[in-house]
Amino acid sequence: MILSRDIMACLDRLAPQAYACEWDNPGFLAGRQDKEVHRVLIALDVTTAVTEQAIRERADMVITHHPLVFRALKKINDQNFISRRIVSLLQADISYFAMHTNFDTAPGCMADLASGKLGLHKGQPLEVTGEAEGVPIGIGKVGELEKPVSLKTLADQVKAAFGLPFVLVYGADQVKEPIVRVAVSPGSGGSMLDAGIRAGAQVIVTGDIGHHEALDAVEQHMAVMDAGHYGLEHIFIPFIRDYLKQEFGDELELFEAEEAFPALVW
Repeated sequence: MILSRDIMACLDRLAPQAYACEWDNPGFLAGRQDKEVHRVLIALDVTTAVTEQAIRERADMVITHHPLVFRALKKINDQNFISRRIVSLLQADISYFAMHTNFDTAPGCMADLASGKLGLHKGQPLEVTGEAEGVPIGIGKVGELEKPVSLKTLADQVKAAFGLPFVLVYGADQVKEPIVRVAVSPGSGGSMLDAGIRAGAQVIVTGDIGHHEALDAVEQHMAVMDAGHYGLEHIFIPFIRDYLKQEFGDELELFEAEEAFPALVW
């Protein structure tokens, strides 16, 4: 018999909550720790659609990257769209666990996964947040491509690696080619642009970049490739599925949230 606390302990070994940033709120966010678990839904966010899928698929547990409960909630009722999801999960007796910046920084997790998909070598954390067994860990990675490429070729590689329909590129006419040194910061990377510039990256691949942030980065000779927040971080879903499959085998039935890119090209 597998209980929700067994799964949470397993995930905490992968990405200890102690690695999370101080402002973050990962961990056991709703439900019962002694809930018997047979079916697990893995998603990036607990949206209303994900909540409905979890109930429809009779999930016993939901695991996400982004925490649904991020800031303090003073009321849990059905009058608020966030707390309404919590009520729905509790009514269905579904336990809920999130692993956010602890997963971003843990060895072998988000930063390493993303840099590996781009084939970066000699990688170092873009922003060091701590260390694991004496080795620096942090948000994002900066490293070198195996061989120089054009900015257009790199954009094609990013789309292929992350299964994306498009990317937005700032600095195509201003940044020198060929591209060798690349930074990647999955998620919202506006605060990581200065780190990329300091690290000597010719390009940073990230998401949620504002117009003026991008122009300022380009002025400092670093191109910006906005691949979207979901676009880069949805790799969390298959990774956690495979990890739990390896740890629990056929004792758990694992399924993924239906693919839902927030932005579409029409």
